[in-house]
Amino acid sequence: MKFKPISLKNVKTYPLKKRQSKVSVRDFGSTWTAGNTMGLWLESLPNILAGNDLRKVVNRLHIAVKEKKTIILAMGAHTIKVGLGPVILDLMKRGIIAGIAMNGAGIIHDLEVAMVGATSEDVDNELPQGRFGMAKETGEFLNSAISEGANKGDGLGYSVGKNILKASFPYSKFSLLAGAARMNIPLTVHVAIGTDIIHFHPGVDGSAIGKTSHLDFRIFASLVSHLEGGVYINLGSAVILPEVFLKALTLVRNLGFTVKKFTTVDMDFIRHYRPMTNVVKRPTLEGGEGFSFTGHNEIMFPMLAAALIESLENKKPL
Repeated sequence: MKFKPISLKNVKTYPLKKRQSKVSVRDFGSTWTAGNTMGLWLESLPNILAGNDLRKVVNRLHIAVKEKKTIILAMGAHTIKVGLGPVILDLMKRGIIAGIAMNGAGIIHDLEVAMVGATSEDVDNELPQGRFGMAKETGEFLNSAISEGANKGDGLGYSVGKNILKASFPYSKFSLLAGAARMNIPLTVHVAIGTDIIHFHPGVDGSAIGKTSHLDFRIFASLVSHLEGGVYINLGSAVILPEVFLKALTLVRNLGFTVKKFTTVDMDFIRHYRPMTNVVKRPTLEGGEGFSFTGHNEIMFPMLAAALIESLENKKPL
C-alpha cells in the first residue's frame, strides 16, 4: 500500500465533564399528567429550540397585551379554510388583536362562509369545464361592495365587512370581516390584480379595487407605525403579506416613526423565503427579534392562542 492507515495512538482527548455542551438535562421536557392546564403543558416543553421560542413568543404577546402595545395578525386565506375564524374572532373580542391584514382571497372565503357556511371549491373538478371561480353570488356581492366602498371613500375590508353585516347572512357570526366592522377593528385587504376569482366576473371594477386596496395599505401602514414594543404575526401568507409588511415598515420609518424594537412571528406549514426574509429577519435587525414555527396552522395557532389566554388569565407570563 502506498499509504498506511494513520495511527490513533497519540490522539489527544479530554474529560467529558470539562466540555461545554449545548444541551443539558436541565432543558429536557417534563412528562404529562392528565388534567393539567395549558400553562403546565407549555412549561413542560423542552427548553430547547422551538420549545423555548414558543414560550418567548407567548410571553412577548402577554407583555404586549398588558402594556397595550399593538398586535397585528397578517393572514393568508388558507387560515379561514382550515377553520381558524372562531379562534381569531375570540382574540379580537378579547382586545388582543389590534388589526388584521389579509390577501384578496381572504374576502372570498370569508364571505362564502358567512353566506352558506361552506367554502373552498374542488378546483380539479371545476377547472377543466371553465367553472372554477364562477359562483354567481360571490362575484356579484364582493364586486358590488368594493365599488360601493370606492364611491364612499371606504377601504376594501371595511366596505365588505359592513355589507356582510347589513346582509345578515345565516353564518355571519363566523365572518372576520363582519366581526372587524362590528368591533371597529381595522381589517385591511391587499389585492394583487388577477389573483382572485372575482376579478373575472362581469361586475368587476379594477379602479375600485385599486382605490380601496390602496387605502387599506395606508391604514395598514398606520397600524405598523404603532408596532414599537408590539408583535406582528404572519400566519400562512407566503408572498403578498410579507411584501406588504416590508413596504409599510420602510414607509413609516421614512416618515419618522420609531418602529425598531418589536417581535415578529411567522407560522406556516413550510418555510418560505419571503416570510423568513421580510418578516423574521430584515424587520428586526434594528433591535427586535423574529421567530418561525413550522407546522400546520390549524394546530399551531390555536395552541398559541390557548397558551396566551391562559397566561393572561393567570395574570403573569408563563
